Amino acid sequence: MIINLEVAQALAQKQPVVALESTIISHGMPYPRNVETALAVEKTVRDNGAVPATIGIIDGEIVIGMKPEEIEEFGKRKGICKVSKRDLPIVVAKKMWGATTVSATMLCAAMAGIEIFVTGGIGGVHRGAEHTFDISRDLEELGGCPVTVICSGAKAILDIPKTLEYLETKGVTVLSNKEKEFACFYSSSSGCPVDYAFTSPEEAASIIKAKKDLTLSGGILISNPVPEEFALPHEFIDSIIDKAVKEAEEQGIKGKEVTPFLLKKVVEYSGGKSLDTNIDLVLNNAKLGAQIAVSLAKLEKGIL
Repeated sequence: MIINLEVAQALAQKQPVVALESTIISHGMPYPRNVETALAVEKTVRDNGAVPATIGIIDGEIVIGMKPEEIEEFGKRKGICKVSKRDLPIVVAKKMWGATTVSATMLCAAMAGIEIFVTGGIGGVHRGAEHTFDISRDLEELGGCPVTVICSGAKAILDIPKTLEYLETKGVTVLSNKEKEFACFYSSSSGCPVDYAFTSPEEAASIIKAKKDLTLSGGILISNPVPEEFALPHEFIDSIIDKAVKEAEEQGIKGKEVTPFLLKKVVEYSGGKSLDTNIDLVLNNAKLGAQIAVSLAKLEKGIL
């Protein structure tokens, strides 16, 4: 594992650090918007007082805190593997390039000692999972990995009620920023209630610290709804997702290829509106994640 010097120094000094995934760069958006977004997310984290640590695998080395030129290469390079927990030993042993999913980013962040991780949306229980058993590894990792994930809910292509039921079974605390309902990625609300709504980064940090002090296993999931001015109407996005899901079924697309396929189709069928919203929500999550990381660092130093 290679930890960027700035990140290593921040961790050693117990300064706030925010982990960021690399799948959104290599598999989530087209070039050059993927690179522009990744750098904008890092800037947002910095502007709100924390150190960003974009995580990826380069020539078999897990890199905690990629450099701008490495992010640029991730955005342009073809054939980068999408890496979950099961893929890590293969990609490392074969000295490949790999983009970390939510689950792999959580694992790598925990290895490095980073407690806060910002993403767009988590994976979850896929529609029709009662027949396919297609459930994202992200949920298992949330149940066992001591990292807090800030997101805009689960990706809209998923079954949100079943995802929340699965998280409850795994004992994952689900919090929401101000709203009492779980976010729905492109839309502000899914209509599904959450365990608790907090009103400030300081309050969220106090819950994270209490969980840590109680030595409870697993992570915390924080739902941060996309601002209304950037949200897409439920009816508009749901009709597009239904069309994309049907197309995936007809083409026999399964496993780890499902999410990239569906997200690509949603961008296509929405005329690019979903991509704009995706970028806005990630930036919004980065702001909140950095603020929570700053508050948590202060709490652990006894400043708050």
